[in-house]
Amino acid sequence: MKVAVIVFPGSNCDRDMYHAAGEVAGAEASLVWYTDTHLLDDVDGILIPGGFSYGDYLRSGSMASTSDIMNKIREHAEKGKPVLGICNGFQILTEAGLLPGALMRNKNLSFMCHQEELVVEDNETVFTTLYDKNEVVRFPIAHGEGNYFCDEETLQELKDNNQIVFTYKNNPNGSVEDIAGIRNKAGNVLGMMPHPERAVEALLGSEDGLRLFQSMIANWRSSNAVNA
Repeated sequence: MKVAVIVFPGSNCDRDMYHAAGEVAGAEASLVWYTDTHLLDDVDGILIPGGFSYGDYLRSGSMASTSDIMNKIREHAEKGKPVLGICNGFQILTEAGLLPGALMRNKNLSFMCHQEELVVEDNETVFTTLYDKNEVVRFPIAHGEGNYFCDEETLQELKDNNQIVFTYKNNPNGSVEDIAGIRNKAGNVLGMMPHPERAVEALLGSEDGLRLFQSMIANWRSSNAVNA
């Protein structure tokens, strides 16, 4: 499986994502600078890492969401290919309209960086099939604007369509309904604030994030075996 890790000016988790998906999970990963849109022509999945794209000016993720490469990412999403946005990547996906809602300042108005326990609410996405439903996993968070918000109508849609993938056991940032990660209706676009790419080796304090990348690879292989 070929995956592209998109690098925007200000990205700082791109190498972590490359290491997790490529060197640990076993995908054929590459780092793609945000202007090199042609390099997405033959990839099977797209990973948008955390950081501070464009210095988080205006709003987190807002400037990156208008980049030309987002048109390519949108095309991939419409074709059903997996798109994963973590932290700033989640913010970019909401700003680009690929996921509903928005990310606001944490309720304590401070940057937070520590391990959090999450509940796997949906283990039927291409990213979560190697988890058990309601399993509790440990991923680190590292964000100042991770407070997920949406209006009541959108929240009801998320619930009705089973789009809430991860929730916090002990909500650290004020996110509505303890939401830590959501998917699109089709299930191939996932955005989440916690960092699974920083939880792929025991040395890092948790290996729970590895199965997210392994799920994506396993489902890609299964899909290609069926279509072969």
